[in-house]
Amino acid sequence: MLGIVIPAHNEQDTIAECVGAARRAAIHPDLAGEAVEIVVVIDGCSDATGVLAARAGAITISVRARNVGVARAVGAEALLARGARWLAFTDADTMVSPKWLADQLSLDVDAVCGTVGVEDWSPHGIHADLLHGHFLRTYQDSDGHQHIHGANLGVSAAAYRRAGGFRHLGCSEDVDFVRALEASGAKIAWSAKPRVVTSSRRQARAQGGFADALLHAIVQQLNSTGLPVLTSP
Repeated sequence: MLGIVIPAHNEQDTIAECVGAARRAAIHPDLAGEAVEIVVVIDGCSDATGVLAARAGAITISVRARNVGVARAVGAEALLARGARWLAFTDADTMVSPKWLADQLSLDVDAVCGTVGVEDWSPHGIHADLLHGHFLRTYQDSDGHQHIHGANLGVSAAAYRRAGGFRHLGCSEDVDFVRALEASGAKIAWSAKPRVVTSSRRQARAQGGFADALLHAIVQQLNSTGLPVLTSP
């Protein structure tokens, strides 16, 4: 059995589409009919995320940690207890491609670090073109990259256990975990083959995550041009 873990905090606007994309990846012909279970960890939600995730076909687990490391670890342990041999991780504002899970497995390694794509930069308003251009210049969306994203990560059950799993960190839990994988001797593919599209939203769910990185990039770009930093869309 294969498992997909999706941590979520107040993601009612995106969770149904996210789970739907994961379900399409779960039935790709290259998986040869192997069972796939999708777990959404509902972390301190005050909206309809849990209801919508269950309605979309996911198993839901509720925690009140407000900690993405906890959420990923809880989801992983639930799937390992159900017999998962491979764990794939994404985020609730991310849409995985239909071949995402199959592409991770096709690399035949202990773990896969994938890249992310962004199709809609409009949440950044007047800064959208500036940020998009910065992303194109500085982001390495190709094999051999060194990016780490919880939105596009996969690992075998054995390698997950050897590395000790996700620590209970409020941010950079994905980086910490990959460093633990490296220290354990895991064979890691730094690949652009498994595809996901993620949000460029401005309101970060986890401090220090992708949304914060984008805002930091805007500030850097505007400082370099001498233009004022505007925070309104």
